[in-house]
Amino acid sequence: MKNMNSGFKKGTGISLIIGSVLMIVTMLLHPVGGDLDQLLKIVRIGIVSHSIAIASIPFVAYGFWGLTRHLGSDRFFPMIAFSFMAFGLVAVMIAAAINGLILMDFVQHYEGATDGTIASLQPVFVLIRSFNHAFDFIYIGAVCVSTLFWSIGIITTKLLPRWLGYWGIALVALVLMLILFDFVFIDVKGFTLFIFGYVAWTFCTGYLLIKSDP
Repeated sequence: MKNMNSGFKKGTGISLIIGSVLMIVTMLLHPVGGDLDQLLKIVRIGIVSHSIAIASIPFVAYGFWGLTRHLGSDRFFPMIAFSFMAFGLVAVMIAAAINGLILMDFVQHYEGATDGTIASLQPVFVLIRSFNHAFDFIYIGAVCVSTLFWSIGIITTKLLPRWLGYWGIALVALVLMLILFDFVFIDVKGFTLFIFGYVAWTFCTGYLLIKSDP
């Protein structure tokens, strides 16, 4: 049984690292959208980058379940953190599917469209953007709450280095402070900054899960 638990812990740590790398690749490839002509130019890279983002979700979910088990799935803070993260991962999966798959497929049907047709499509683009922003908001909020609760669990249980918990709390505090100063996290630059900060914490968590194995 000890060997099974050992393998599970290593596997979930590796899974977090893989998920982190895939998220970094996603943000490095992520194109900047615009009008219909610009979207038509980035269809292929848009589909690829968002497909990688969707592929990272099962790795992240499995990895964070390992963190939850390590900290104690019978404890309040780790378990509620995992619940929020699962909620957020569903939201970001929907956002990636809308922005990278549905939108990319939609615009291909209007290649060579007239100016009048393009103008008539603007409300559709606004609606899709609004859907995407809503799910991004849900994801960012869920990540902040789950990181806060996991960090509290890390500090109180001491099953991982406490500096990781303080780092997580500092990240959440920084996001809240930037929001108070009207920093926009739902545009491409803001979301990329958020993801890179969060991925660094996630990567270290996966590495420490592996190292925590005796």
